[in-house]
Amino acid sequence: MKIVNWNVNGLRAVLSKGNLQEFLEKEDPDIMAFEETKMQEDQLTHNFEGYHRYMNCAEKKGYSGTMVLTKEEPISVSYDIEGDDHPKEGRVITLEYPDYYFVCAYVPNSKDGLKRLDYRCIWEDDLRKHLVKLDKIKPVIYTGDLNVAHNEIDLKNPDDNHFSAGFSDEERAKFTELLAAGFSDTFRKLYPETVKYSWWSYRTRARERGVGWRIDYFVVSDRFMEKVKDSLIYDDVYGSDHCPVGIII
Repeated sequence: MKIVNWNVNGLRAVLSKGNLQEFLEKEDPDIMAFEETKMQEDQLTHNFEGYHRYMNCAEKKGYSGTMVLTKEEPISVSYDIEGDDHPKEGRVITLEYPDYYFVCAYVPNSKDGLKRLDYRCIWEDDLRKHLVKLDKIKPVIYTGDLNVAHNEIDLKNPDDNHFSAGFSDEERAKFTELLAAGFSDTFRKLYPETVKYSWWSYRTRARERGVGWRIDYFVVSDRFMEKVKDSLIYDDVYGSDHCPVGIII
C-alpha cells in the first residue's frame, strides 16, 4: 500500500501545470493528502477518478486548506482539532480505517520574526493531544507539511537558522515531544544519516542550489513502524516549492 503527501502551494496551479495528474497516474497512491490547496471546494472542478475526496477549506479565500484522496472509503471523517479559539484555517483532516487512523495536517507557520510562535505552540499541543487520543484506540499515520526541520541534518544551513521559523528551539522541541508521546519519524527511522529535503525557497532559487529543508513528514505510532517498508522523498518531482513524500506499508 502506498500513501503520499504533497504541499502543492495552490491546487489549481499544480493541476494546470499537469504535474499532479502525471504524478497520480505514475505512482497510483492508495491515499494522497495535500496541503495549501488555497481554494474553496466549489471551485474544484477536476474529477479525481477512482478516489473519494475530502476537503477542509479555510474561511479566508486563497489561503491554507487540506485535502485527502482515498481509494478506500473511510469508516468516518472529521475535520480540525479540539482546542480554544483555533481559527478556521482548514488545517486538519482525520480519516478512520479498520486498522488505523490517517491524519493530514498543515501545521501553522511561525512567520518571520516568529510572530506566530506562541499560537503555533498552542496548536502543536492540541494536535498532539488529538493524535494521542486516537492512538489509544488504534495506530495513527500522521502526515503533512509540519513546518519544522527537526534536526540539523534536516536543513542545509542550520547554523544560520536557529531563530528562523521552522528551526527555532521551541518548534523543534514540540516535534521531540510528539515523538516522545509514542510516535516515529518514518524517514529518519529508516534513514538516520541520509540528507534529503522536501522544501526549497522560491525567493532564492534554493532548489537549483541544493539549499533545502525537510519539513514534510510521515509520522506513525511506534507500534505501527514495523509495517513501514519504505519512506520516500520524491525530490525529482516539480510543480511546487515542496516535493511529495510517501510511505509504503
